[in-house]
Amino acid sequence: MSMKAPRGTVDILPKDAAKWQYAENKIKDICNRFHFKEIRTPLFEHTEVFQRGVGDSTDIVQKEMYTFDDRGGRSLTLRPEGTASVARAFVENKLFGEPNQPVKLYYFAQMFRYERPQKGRMRQLNQFGVEVLGSADPAVDAEVIDLAMTTYKELGLKSLKLVINSLGDKESRSNHRKALVNHFEPHKEELCDDCQNRLSQNPLRVLDCKTDRDHPAMKTAPSILEFLNEESKLYFEKVQEYLSLMEIDFIVDPTLVRGLDYYNHTAFEIMSEADGFGAITTLAGGGRYNGLIEELGGPDTPGIGFGMGFERLLMALEAENIALPLNDSLDCFIVAMGSDKVSKEATKLVHQLRVNGIQVDKDYQDRKMKGQFKAANRFDSKYVLVLGEEEIDRKIINVKEMESGEQIEIPLENIVETLKQKLLGGKGHE
Repeated sequence: MSMKAPRGTVDILPKDAAKWQYAENKIKDICNRFHFKEIRTPLFEHTEVFQRGVGDSTDIVQKEMYTFDDRGGRSLTLRPEGTASVARAFVENKLFGEPNQPVKLYYFAQMFRYERPQKGRMRQLNQFGVEVLGSADPAVDAEVIDLAMTTYKELGLKSLKLVINSLGDKESRSNHRKALVNHFEPHKEELCDDCQNRLSQNPLRVLDCKTDRDHPAMKTAPSILEFLNEESKLYFEKVQEYLSLMEIDFIVDPTLVRGLDYYNHTAFEIMSEADGFGAITTLAGGGRYNGLIEELGGPDTPGIGFGMGFERLLMALEAENIALPLNDSLDCFIVAMGSDKVSKEATKLVHQLRVNGIQVDKDYQDRKMKGQFKAANRFDSKYVLVLGEEEIDRKIINVKEMESGEQIEIPLENIVETLKQKLLGGKGHE
């Protein structure tokens, strides 16, 4: 039996996990500045949440969900995306009744989609997402896009392209839908099986087809922008005005559609234009979804959000040769030589330093002194504390600053405070 990770999944090893942690911490700081609060939802939901929330006509629901029956015969699904789960939590926990509106949420979550694995697209994927529920102000659309763009820019990315479109309100979409059906119906038999089904279920999704994208009918398909009513036009103009005020560059692309049924009005994608990034250039995508909360049993509540793939974020950083400022050095390493008494004293000291906020490690391989110093070097330790029989008898410890090579003796009873001053400025553990 081959004991390998399942197809479409990867192990995130410590050397890579440090990059994830740095990016997550940066994003949390940005979300705090934008006054978003974290939400955590279950890994699986009742299947109906995604059938109703994402849409029966989507590829996700039709082809990509990991769905199973539990022992009670209930149909459950590993979450394939984040918005429907957050919307369900919003309704169930009556967050629409909170005094502070709109409700601004963010999440880090693992998603599961059964699709063909390729670079940057896995069956178990990691996503950062935000949702704003309770406001139909176009300024909120611009704020959500601003948060996404700020995230990429503060992580150092420069080769970015923001593409936006309007899918219009219910009336605009209905008129556009009829025009699409009339346009594609004469070519129906020339389209792939998926598009033939989409034409009756959700014709807007035909425009997003990868199989038929070069079909001549695609190039002459009616644009949604031709069918926007005055209210939808005004809304889209305001979104663009706010983005311009924020000095955020964008391109209006009438062919941009999103793969989920719940979108209306603003839709957007952020893409990487870095050389060598790959064929799939999308880094993040989202849009407005007024009506989703009602679909899940809640009151009429407008919403907007986006999802950002973490794997693709790290790919983009690599494509632009951006090295995150990771600090992998160790505060101090204890070299302990001698009897069991020395080992016990070293173990006690490790504990005391850690509870005082100092990062510390010691040898657990019974190495000689030379081997322990080599380990300290591999860990890029700032200080090495040398403890032996003589040091214990004299109640001191040798402290070597590795960068300068300076070595001094410190009374054992003072070592914690000394290192707190050197490493933490006297603050200690908080």
